[in-house]
Amino acid sequence: MFPGYRSDFLRTDPEFIERFGSFAFDQVIHQSDLPDPTRFIAILASLIGCQGIDEFRAMIPAALNFGLSPVQLKEVVYQAVAYLGIGRVFPFLKAANQALSEAGVELPLEPQASTTSDEGSRLQAGERAQVDIFGEDMRGFAQSGPEDSRQMNYWLTSNCFGDYYSRSGLSRQEREMITFCFLAAQGGVEPQLTSHAVANLRIGNDKDFLIAAIYQLLPFIGYPRCLNALRCLRKAVDQRQPSRTDH
Repeated sequence: MFPGYRSDFLRTDPEFIERFGSFAFDQVIHQSDLPDPTRFIAILASLIGCQGIDEFRAMIPAALNFGLSPVQLKEVVYQAVAYLGIGRVFPFLKAANQALSEAGVELPLEPQASTTSDEGSRLQAGERAQVDIFGEDMRGFAQSGPEDSRQMNYWLTSNCFGDYYSRSGLSRQEREMITFCFLAAQGGVEPQLTSHAVANLRIGNDKDFLIAAIYQLLPFIGYPRCLNALRCLRKAVDQRQPSRTDH
């Protein structure tokens, strides 16, 4: 995973790094059969979510070595802005650009936008994404809600979904998975985490897949937030299953 790299922790903290390395890069990895690029997409998203900039920087070469494309890396970073804000994502964008430049990748990468700067284009694309992911109830969401905060729903459609989810470079399933990872890693957003767990299940990222993804996050975000993610996932599964009284 890290060819030619020898951690200084082997000198300063040999007992710790031996156990952490064995757990994170052997036991956890072999617990699931996730494709390597999928595993690294989840890990990198979680590191942005928990603000693990040093580990993010260290993991990029490994991710590229295991098949993650430069476009996939940049799309993970771009989408994080909608869920964490540019104030928290800016250092990760700089780190991604530095790592890609050091790997000989010419920047900027090929454009991935499928919309124009026209407001109608972004709004239509955002609504299509919302309906595809969450269902027909989302049609007209941009014009819904209390009048004094309706602008937020409009921007959720045109900006969050229209500017990011409409891009190529990642599949719709991958975009929902990384959103789940952003939310799980930052913590304190359990309503949104449950909602996006439901969305993941709805578009084909089933319970076993999401549990496998949570396992990959564990060494990087810790037990409490992973246990919260499992609880939200189980709540989402229950919400999608009909009640016994619904027969």
